[in-house]
Amino acid sequence: MGLSATFRCFRGCDGSYPLTQAIYRCPKCDGLLTVAHDMAALAETSGEEWRRLFDRRWSATSPSGVWSKREWIAPEVPEEAIVTTGEGMTPLVSSARAAGPVRRLASELGFGELLIKQCGTTHTGSFKDLGMTVLVSVVNHAVRSGALDVRAIACASTGDTSAALAAYGAAAGLPVVVLLPRGMVSVGQLVQPLSHGARVLALETDFDGCMRVVRELAARGLVYLANSMNPLRIEGQKTVAIEIAQQLGWQAPDWIVIPSGNLGNAAALWAGFSMARDLGVIDRLPRLCIAQAENANPMYLAFQAGVRGEVPAVVARPTQASAIRIGNPVSAPRAMAALEAMGGVVEQASETELADACARADRSGLYADPHTGVAIACAKKLRARGTIGAAERVVVVSTASALKFTEFKLGYHERTLPDIDAALANAPIPLPADVDEVAKHLV
Repeated sequence: MGLSATFRCFRGCDGSYPLTQAIYRCPKCDGLLTVAHDMAALAETSGEEWRRLFDRRWSATSPSGVWSKREWIAPEVPEEAIVTTGEGMTPLVSSARAAGPVRRLASELGFGELLIKQCGTTHTGSFKDLGMTVLVSVVNHAVRSGALDVRAIACASTGDTSAALAAYGAAAGLPVVVLLPRGMVSVGQLVQPLSHGARVLALETDFDGCMRVVRELAARGLVYLANSMNPLRIEGQKTVAIEIAQQLGWQAPDWIVIPSGNLGNAAALWAGFSMARDLGVIDRLPRLCIAQAENANPMYLAFQAGVRGEVPAVVARPTQASAIRIGNPVSAPRAMAALEAMGGVVEQASETELADACARADRSGLYADPHTGVAIACAKKLRARGTIGAAERVVVVSTASALKFTEFKLGYHERTLPDIDAALANAPIPLPADVDEVAKHLV
C-alpha cells in the first residue's frame, strides 16, 4: 500500500506541494493550506482493519500515540527521521467510574456522562507536543534528504508552543527561535524553552504582534514557521480526536468541548473525526464547542454576529487563560469549516467563570489549568441552557498541565487575582504552634 500526503489549498485551488517544502499559504489565493491524504489508498484497508491495527499499537511500550497512526499522518517520513518523546495516549478520565474526580464534577454540573481528555500529561505538558512531533519530524526528514535548508525553526507563542518546539528541536539537534510577548507568559512556560536551549526573544507586544513578526521572517526565508498556520501541526493534533474515539470503543462522543485561541485545535479535531468517519472507523461526527475567554473572543463575537467566513480581529485583553489570549486567530477559516461540519457552537467564559470552574474541578480531585477552566465553564453554560442534553456524552479536552500555572492557582486562593471574586478560595490559616489552637481549626 503506497501511501502519500501533500499540501493543498484549503479553499480548493489547483496544485499540490510536498510536505518537505517550506510553504505556508496557497501561492494562488494566499489562503491556508491543508494536508491532503490519498484517501482512495487508505480506503483499501477497511475500518475494522484500521481499528485492529491501531488497537494493537496501543500499549504502554508504544513509542508514540501520534506515530501509532502514522499512515494517517505523514506516511512518507521514514522511521529514522521521526522525533518523538512518547507523546499521546493520554488518559480519558470518565465520570462513569464508581468513584473518581470527574464523577463528582459531572454530578455537580448536571452532566449524565462527562469525560476529561488529559492532554497535559504529555512530555512538555500540553497538547502542542502532538503537532510538534510531526512538524519537527518532517523538517528533520527534509533536512536529512537535502530537500530543505533550515537556518532555524521559529514560532510565536504564548507559552506552550514554544515549550514543545524547543523540546523537539533540541531532540532533533535543530536550531529553534521563539518569539514571546514580554511579561505575558507564565514562569512555568517561560523556563521550558530557556532550558532546552532555544533562542528566546521577548518582544514588546502581544501574541498577535509576535505572530506578525515571525510570519514576515518566514516570508523572507529566514526561518521555518512552526505555528499552526503550518498544517503539519494540525496533522499531529488531530490524533486527539482519533484517540478519544479509540478510548470510547471506536465511538464518537455526543459533544467535544475545547478551549481555543489560534483555533488550530478546533480544526484538528474536525480533521481527526472526519477522517475516521470517512474511512469507516467511526460512524458519525460529534458536535463541537469552541470555548473562548471573554477577554479574547473573536470567534465568539463572529459566531454571535452570524459571520461564517473570515473572523474579524479584536484586541485581546489580559486573561488568566494566557495561552489563548489571541485576537487575530490564524486558523479561523479552518475553525469556521469545523463548526459547520460538526454542528458546532462557540461559547465564552468570563475571568471569574473560568477561575471558579478550575477551583470546582480541583475540589473534585482534578487539577485544571485556566484554559481547561474556560472549557468547563462553557460546557456548564451549554448544559444549563439545555444545548447539551442531560444524557449526552461530553468530552472536555484539557489542553495543558496546571503545574505551569502555579501563580494563577495561588493568586486565586489568596484572592489577589484582578476582577475575580474567588468564591472557592482556600487560603492557608496562620496559627501558633499550639496543639489546642490547632485543634480548634481541624474542621
